[in-house]
Amino acid sequence: MTTVEHSVEAKTEPKAANPGAGIDYGLFLDCVHCGLCTASCPTYVELGNENDSPRGRIHLMRAVTDGRLDLTLEVRRHLELCLDCRACETACPSGVQYGKLIEPFRVAMESQTAGAKKTDDWFHRWILFGLFPYPARLRRSLIPARIAQTLRLDKLLLNTGLWKLLPSRLGRLVTMLPKLQKVPPPLPHVLPAKGKRRARVALFTGCVADVMFRETHWATARVLQENGCEVLVNHAQGCCGAIHLHAGSEEPARDMADTNIAALTGSKVDAVIVNVAGCGSMLKDYGHHWHDAKQPERARFAKQVRDISEFLDELGLIPPTGALNITATYHDACHLVHAQKVREQPRNLLAQIPGLKLVELPESDLCCGAAGTYNLTEPEMAGRLSQRKMKNILGTGTRVVVTANTGCLMQIACEARMQGQVLKIVHPVELLDLSYRGEPLTF
Repeated sequence: MTTVEHSVEAKTEPKAANPGAGIDYGLFLDCVHCGLCTASCPTYVELGNENDSPRGRIHLMRAVTDGRLDLTLEVRRHLELCLDCRACETACPSGVQYGKLIEPFRVAMESQTAGAKKTDDWFHRWILFGLFPYPARLRRSLIPARIAQTLRLDKLLLNTGLWKLLPSRLGRLVTMLPKLQKVPPPLPHVLPAKGKRRARVALFTGCVADVMFRETHWATARVLQENGCEVLVNHAQGCCGAIHLHAGSEEPARDMADTNIAALTGSKVDAVIVNVAGCGSMLKDYGHHWHDAKQPERARFAKQVRDISEFLDELGLIPPTGALNITATYHDACHLVHAQKVREQPRNLLAQIPGLKLVELPESDLCCGAAGTYNLTEPEMAGRLSQRKMKNILGTGTRVVVTANTGCLMQIACEARMQGQVLKIVHPVELLDLSYRGEPLTF
């Protein structure tokens, strides 16, 4: 194995003043460096650099923790390029908990950086931190975009390549913006179950998802109602905190977590339902990220969190009857299949829709490049991965792509627009909703 750090490993105690000091050292030792993770790692598959593989990054983090390697810009770069897709966890026969290594290490790496931090720039301050986590602000900011789309100025920017003249991350943001539909009204606080009540659940609505994909929340609520669930929606909830945490801003993420716990556990519920894979993964990890007096409460909350497909599969889906005579392919969102270990449940639900045929997608669980805000902060690698994903999608011959994460939906839709491909990208729950309602899928 060739990595930045070449010296023989020494079994030294972690030093107090480094990013690995707060990590359980045994988690590093779980990795036996067998290399079975490398074929599942998007950055290694693309670059072929051992430093950009899971075992390579673990080697680097351990060496920094041991004090045998300085945290140079080169080392930081290899760690920052990780998508945190956690595909390596699925592939690992030793059960290495890679997420519990890379996430706290990068948080500490950012907080311990002297001088200006990468999150101090205008893009993090005003866009990622100041806009995305706040639905009201985000809705207002989209008014000019709605006007531009009405005047077809967005088409002009894409077709002429003028978006490339914008600052790189802002230009990428412009290309990512989907066609903005008419926004449905907010969900009511209570949606009653249809028929005999089988469960009482709280629905997590989040931030960007509630602004860009509120129709998916409505579809989720209707499907839950059809399955005998009373749905509670507390509008005091907000962003899950993943945007901040994954960028290394720990305290705001913790505050958001505690706000959500207070909002979603005020009434006795059987589960907290999430329909966004990235948010679900974050909520399920609330008990791991912060170790203070509230940690037990966060851990109890995390045990209640269920992805919508996971919950319905456990509950037992009441089969829909409306036929959807379409052929589709399913893309596994990383934070659903790898972080939450939810792979078969969405397929089980989709298989019960009359007329729907699923074609297997090659490399279905290889990251599409979205990875939260990675596609904005690392556009070059994200672009390589979205092009690889699109090649596989087109190879299936289908024009309908199903995936359970808003980031994936936007990333794949963006790549389709850039390549001039006409695809329909939908959430699994939207197809279930159409089937229950007896309505066709329209492009």
